[in-house]
Amino acid sequence: MSNSTLSPQHDPAMKIGWTEKLGYAAGDMASCLYFGIFMNFLAIFYTDVFGIAPAALGTMLLFVRTWDWINDPIMGAIADRTETKMGKFRPWLLWMIVPYMIFGVLTFTTIDWSPTMKLVYAYFTYTTLMMIYTAINVPYGALLGVMTAKSEERTVLAAYRFVGANAGIFVVTLMLPYLVKTIGRGNVQIGYAGAMVIVALLAGALFFFTFKACKERVRQVQKKQESFREELKQLARNGPWLVVIGISILTVMGQAFRATTTLHYFKYNVGNEAWGTSLLLYNSVMAVIAVLLSKSLCTMIGCKRRAYVILNLLFAGLLVWFYFIPVSSFPLMLVNQLLIAMVAAPMMPIFWSMIADTADYGAVKFGHRSTGVIFSAGTASQKIGWTVGPAIALMFLGGAGYVANAEQTSATLSILRLEMSLIPAVFAVLTAIVTCFYKIDRRMELELEAAISGQAAASQA
Repeated sequence: MSNSTLSPQHDPAMKIGWTEKLGYAAGDMASCLYFGIFMNFLAIFYTDVFGIAPAALGTMLLFVRTWDWINDPIMGAIADRTETKMGKFRPWLLWMIVPYMIFGVLTFTTIDWSPTMKLVYAYFTYTTLMMIYTAINVPYGALLGVMTAKSEERTVLAAYRFVGANAGIFVVTLMLPYLVKTIGRGNVQIGYAGAMVIVALLAGALFFFTFKACKERVRQVQKKQESFREELKQLARNGPWLVVIGISILTVMGQAFRATTTLHYFKYNVGNEAWGTSLLLYNSVMAVIAVLLSKSLCTMIGCKRRAYVILNLLFAGLLVWFYFIPVSSFPLMLVNQLLIAMVAAPMMPIFWSMIADTADYGAVKFGHRSTGVIFSAGTASQKIGWTVGPAIALMFLGGAGYVANAEQTSATLSILRLEMSLIPAVFAVLTAIVTCFYKIDRRMELELEAAISGQAAASQA
């Protein structure tokens, strides 16, 4: 950039317009049309429809998702080194749309093979889908760091992102059971495959909108491209980033325990799986409202760190309450879930805004912006949580004697209840404790914003 200037519409400190905000939100809606299925339906699809035992599924998730989070920083480094007229990160949204759609369908297609070949097929399709998901989602996440240099604008963008995310989860939670039933006409295997065709087409269209609507503005002036090893060394010295990664892993592990077995809990403990689906729908609606309040919440409380601590302590208290709610009381469970959505939903936009701030911290402190690597590591940290949490949850379930589509033992029912309440509550308390060590407060945010804007001004000189 030393020999070019930024036009006014590419001022990194500019206010982002509505079309671009909606375009950015569309990208996470596209991601969460898939992620909502991974979170709410994948476990019960593989155990009760595809036909994989919980222990085998837990092992598969551990293997596939471990490779998946290892792959994230690699993809981030690749994206950082991508140079096209379309930018560094936007092109990947366009390039990955078709593979994203195809493997979304293949992953939820059941083939009548032997148990061993089914498992091989599941490993292949799910692994490939997650690699494609990484190749499109990591660059999408990194866009947040280069669309604007203003910390407050990033919080707004992150809020819009998670409006899109929760809208995607709501839509797919509402739509998937209906599509499976309508398309399958009693054959849930055909129903899942057909439903995924529709979901994949919608996701592809949304990602294309993101590609067209969003712009890259923040560009680091640097004499040479650092090696990937050097970038990793700089990350290891970025204290706020290390804390945020720990926060992310703990947050997602706690939520993953609950999400993995929610439908199992309502199917076997409550005896009404439809209540579980309804609860997820109400949760998604409330979450959309809650994420819009994330910026106001940070402003009211004073800083992102304090807001994140308070939200996690409230989350823990609500999870403890859930443990004592009778399985026959859907109204109490609904009130509890709506309150959980109110405190849990703002965590993710705050987290991603904090990640963007750590990218600025690294750029100012070390003189090198590794946006793709930092954001990919943020994504990787969440995937670590979604690797370990569900794997342990399913292994606990298998160890308690779970048998698909049968009456469960008291041990199985007990572990399902704990995974819906007290276990994630422990993770929420631990998250609050770790967050206290995050040192970027509001004053430092403003200092970093001024430094980044100064770098942009120098690049125009």
